[in-house]
Amino acid sequence: MKIAFHGAARTVTGSKHLVTMASGKKILLDCGMFQGLGKDTIRLNSEFGFGPSELTHVIISHAHIDHVGLLPKLVKEGYHGDIYMTPPTADLARILLLDSARIQEDDVRFINRDRDRQKREHVEPLYTQEDARNVFPLIKLVDYNERFKVADDIELMYTDCGHILGSAAINLVLKERGKDVRLTFSGDIGRYRDMLLKSPEVFPQADFILIESTYGDKLHDMVAPATDKVLNYIVDTCLKKRGKLIIPAFSVGRTQEILYILNRLSIENRLPPITYYVDSPLSIEATEIIKHHPECFNKDVREVLSHDDDVFSFPGLQYVRTAEESIALNSMHDPCVIISASGMAEAGRVKHHIAHNIDKPNSTILIVGYCEPHSLGGRLSAGAQAVHIYGQPYQVKADIGVIRSMSAHGDYEDLSQWLACQDPREVQKLFIVHGEYDVQLNFKERLLRKGFRDVEVPALHQEIGLGI
Repeated sequence: MKIAFHGAARTVTGSKHLVTMASGKKILLDCGMFQGLGKDTIRLNSEFGFGPSELTHVIISHAHIDHVGLLPKLVKEGYHGDIYMTPPTADLARILLLDSARIQEDDVRFINRDRDRQKREHVEPLYTQEDARNVFPLIKLVDYNERFKVADDIELMYTDCGHILGSAAINLVLKERGKDVRLTFSGDIGRYRDMLLKSPEVFPQADFILIESTYGDKLHDMVAPATDKVLNYIVDTCLKKRGKLIIPAFSVGRTQEILYILNRLSIENRLPPITYYVDSPLSIEATEIIKHHPECFNKDVREVLSHDDDVFSFPGLQYVRTAEESIALNSMHDPCVIISASGMAEAGRVKHHIAHNIDKPNSTILIVGYCEPHSLGGRLSAGAQAVHIYGQPYQVKADIGVIRSMSAHGDYEDLSQWLACQDPREVQKLFIVHGEYDVQLNFKERLLRKGFRDVEVPALHQEIGLGI
């Protein structure tokens, strides 16, 4: 048995891990898109590192684009087998993949207008909305904690990992040369004190583990102060400076957490009476889907739901659906809050809002989640004084704020707690994925001190035999 690491290897995005069994069966764990890696992004997303038609099964951990975003390209290039995911993940994946295709088509049109003026060759999107729709008939649903027979020699069980709605660790039992091999892929691990979701579950003892490491060397601030931090930015930007507060936020997870915070401030009569825009059709759809899965909420949110039937709504909230309404926001001068995707500010409507406000000293761009260092959000949070947006140079005169305590990724204590159900003596090898390389090396030392004997940080496209 071998594992090849075709994404999220010494970097955070592009999750793709290929398990090849002695029988020749090939199981792909996640099929994510690389994001925010500058000029390398297009090249990395154009090459899988394997032949899609060679795969026998695809198993998805959760619906974020860096974990599902290349499924349409995979199907377009020859994969026609089953794609396994939890029911909430399937609900989200359908809208996320269509939105990803729409954004690519829109961005390509925008870029090609410039290329026409420069008499340069047109570029093409990775995939279209039609390609995205071709994924949906292949989706097979598997509930949490159900032991599901993918094949006679492959058993799958999902355990909740509390990252976003439907997110799961992938627990496999693979029959190899007469032995049961237990392999677990963490997907992305959430926090044990998450604002909305249940805490990560324990998972069965594994022989081999792939674990994410986004915050493998960091401790988050406590979640509770995020409410006051958001309020402080609203007061400072919108009431004192009379400017716009632009919040890049992932459509799934982060947007709903911000809305939940604003709802709580409203209930407490602390929310300033201005207009709050959610400018993302995808965020609107995702919020409706999340409302239909209250079983995933933690007990605190379920308690609030007992007296507030919509924890994501409050006076002053407006949803922006059309492109014309979004464009109109840029010509408005009234102070307001604009929550828009994407979270790394690499694509979508938020990129235009940043372009229109980045040179205004009374505006603030507030980063509320992880941003790959090369992404626009990553460069802004690192203190860049000048950036390029859609090829045009901009001076950064707006304030740049960062709230790290809102991350949906667990810190090293959360990751360690997730692993605490394992006997390190039984884990033959632990692979660290989905993290920046220096972070992974620090996390590796921490895991070795906890008794895990063989810990490896694989490189991109590296294939490693498991000795079975």
